[in-house]
This record gives sequence, C-alpha cells and structure tokens, in this order.
Amino acid sequence: MQLPHVTVLDRPKKVRLKDLDPDPKHGLSHDEIKQKLEKIHEEMFDLQARLHAEGKTGLLIVLQAMDAAGKDGTVKSVFSGLNPQACQVSSFKEPSKEELAHDYLWRIHQHTPPRGSIGIFNRSHYEDVLAVRVEGFAPKEVWKKRYDHINAFEKMLTDEGTVILKFYLNISKDEQKRRFEARLEIPKKHWKFSRSDVMKRERWEEYMEAFEDTFERCSTDYAPWIIVPANDKRYRDLVIATAIVKALREIDPQYPEVAADLAGVKIPD
Repeated sequence: MQLPHVTVLDRPKKVRLKDLDPDPKHGLSHDEIKQKLEKIHEEMFDLQARLHAEGKTGLLIVLQAMDAAGKDGTVKSVFSGLNPQACQVSSFKEPSKEELAHDYLWRIHQHTPPRGSIGIFNRSHYEDVLAVRVEGFAPKEVWKKRYDHINAFEKMLTDEGTVILKFYLNISKDEQKRRFEARLEIPKKHWKFSRSDVMKRERWEEYMEAFEDTFERCSTDYAPWIIVPANDKRYRDLVIATAIVKALREIDPQYPEVAADLAGVKIPD
C-alpha cells in the first residue's frame, strides 16, 4: 500500500524539500492510524520471526533528519514489540579516536545487520556528507568523493544479502522550533536539548541543500531514499512501518524445512 504524500526516490533526482509538505492532509484520523499501525505491527512481528529463522537476508533501516524530527520516537514506536535478539539500533555521534584512525565507513560496517536481522541506524554514514560538509569538518575535495563511496558501499551490502531502506524525516522549521521549546519547558526533556541544536538550526538552509544533494547523488533502486512527512508523528510512524512491511513481504522469508522427521522424537523425563 502506497500512502499519500510520500516521496520515494529509487533513482538520482533533484528534489526541492521546500516543495514537499511536511504536514499534508492525509485524511486519516488518529484512531484510524492507530488501528492501521496495530495491524501492521502484527504482520511485522511475524515477518521478522521468519526473517530471523531463515537467516538469509538482513534489513538495514537508515533514519536521517534534522534535530527533533523524531528519529528516537520512530525507533520506539515503529519497532516496539520486535524480537530484540534479531533487531539492533546503532547511533553514530562524534567519531572516537580509534574510529578516526580508520576510513570513515569502518565504524559503520561493523554495525550493519547480519543475515536474519534488522539493523536500525539512528543517523548513519550520511553524516559524512551532511554534518561534515555543513560544519566544515572536512574540505569539499574530501567529502564530495564520498557520494560515490557510499553508493558503492550500499551496492556491496545489497549484493551480499542486505536490503536497505533510507528514510528522511521531513519536518518544517516551525515544527522544529515548537519541539525545541517543548524540550526547554518540560524538565524531563531537558537532557534531549543541546545548544549545538540551535547552532545547526541557524544553518537550516545549508543543511537542506546538503540533504537535497544527497538525495540526488545517493538515490538508487537498490537503496532508495523515502522522504516522509514528519510533522504528524503518528502518520510518520505509519508511513515508515508500511514501507518496512512492504520490503519484508518482498523478501518473503520462510521458516526452514525440518531436516528430520520429528514425529518419533520423545523428550526424556
């Protein structure tokens, strides 16, 4: 099922984020979204069990967005109830001294999901053409080569049995402001706020340009970008869960056939 107002990029294409409404009229009530999510979660649980049992394919979910767009909330809502033995979340913040001693994809590769598992990247290798670019952590002659590196890396992963879905959670600048203000007003959310978030907000247009170039350079049929309207948290979750279940259906994992006849097996006392 293709939900409305979702942009799927499975080939290089120039995108203007300002032309994509982060809060469209999707026509679904909160109760309708809740019901659809519950049904999708049931199917996702079954498909994950089969994926894990079959052990042939890994599923990598990449979440990228501006601060406060809901990456943590997406992980909590969309993947709740899944078997944690076959589902891992990895976050990529400032590289450690050891990570900086290797190529920039070294730390990423270590966290890609093994066959039979779902891996979720809360931020990812794309920080090396986003934050690295906008914040000036590396010169242009360094980061501009990384689009091709990333495409080759993702092609290798898919050739070796990993299905990749990449989601950009598209929120408006006004919505980000409201969420930042909520973090300042609610004491239990203070830990989620950083002054660096405000500094990044001041470079909003530069980040939008960096994201747009990323979509144009790194959208492929083997690792598509999906731009999700994310002002409405519930609709965001429905869009992402629907896309994941669609991918799992296409993988169509099956329980392995039993190698021996179990009819005569007796469990000793």
